[in-house]
Amino acid sequence: MLIVVDVGNTNVVFAFYDGDSLVAEWRCETNAKRTADQYAVWLLGLMAHKGMDSKQVSGFAVAAVVPTVIFSLQQLSEKYFGIKAMVLGRDGIKVPIAVEIDAPEQAGMDRLVNSYEAFATYNKALIALDFGTGTTFDVVSHTGAYLGGAISPGIHQAVEAMYIAASRLPRIAVDKPEQVIGKATIPCMQSGVFWGYIGLIEGLVSRIRKEYVASTGRNDPLPVIATGGLASLFADETDCIDEIDPYLTLRGIKRVYETLTTKS
Repeated sequence: MLIVVDVGNTNVVFAFYDGDSLVAEWRCETNAKRTADQYAVWLLGLMAHKGMDSKQVSGFAVAAVVPTVIFSLQQLSEKYFGIKAMVLGRDGIKVPIAVEIDAPEQAGMDRLVNSYEAFATYNKALIALDFGTGTTFDVVSHTGAYLGGAISPGIHQAVEAMYIAASRLPRIAVDKPEQVIGKATIPCMQSGVFWGYIGLIEGLVSRIRKEYVASTGRNDPLPVIATGGLASLFADETDCIDEIDPYLTLRGIKRVYETLTTKS
C-alpha cells in the first residue's frame, strides 16, 4: 500500500492506494509546527478505525508547496512506517516532465504534478485548472511539456481579504446567488464573488488559448481539466471547463512515485 501526501498551503491530504484503488483519504490543516508524533496519533488512529495496519504500507510519497512541513512528514514515514519518504523536489527527485519556462526552479511542485498527470491521462495539449489556495492555470503542450500559466488568488482568500479590508462587509460563503443583480449587501457580494470568478476563469482561458495558438502556430483546442474542491461548483456555470478530475494531484504524485521507483 502506498501513502501519497499532497501538502498544500491550506490542507495536507493523505491518500492510501492499494494498487490503483484509492482505499482511504484524510486531510488536516497545514501546520508547520505539527510534529511527526502528532501526525502519527491522528493518522494511525484513523487507520485503525478503518482496520488498516501500518505494516501494509510499502511506500510513502510527498509533494509539498510548504517546505517547513516536509521534515515532520519524513520523520513520520521513517519512525512509524519504517520507510524513507520520496519527497518530490528533494535529493534530485524530479517530476519527469519537460519544463519550458524562464525559471524552471520556480515551478510549483503541485503545478508540475498536475500537468504531468493531466497529460498522462488525457494525452493532448491542455490547461490544468486547480482550485486551491491559489487558483492555477497550467498549460501543457502536445508533447507533454509544461509551458507555464497563470496564478490568481483563490476564491476563499479573495472573500476573506474583502471581509478584513472592508469594515462594514460581512464574511460570506462561496455560493451561486439566485440572480446577478443583488438586492442586498450579501447577495451583491455573492454575485460579485461567484460571477466575477466565472469571468476570471473564462477570460484567462480565452487569452491563454489565443496566446498558445499565436506562440506555437498550432490549433490545439486546449481543453480545461479542472481539479480542486470548488471545480464542480464553477463547472456547472461555464462551458470552458471540459473535465472535472478531483484526484488529479494525488494520482500525479502516485504516478511520479511509480515511474521513478520502476526506473531505479
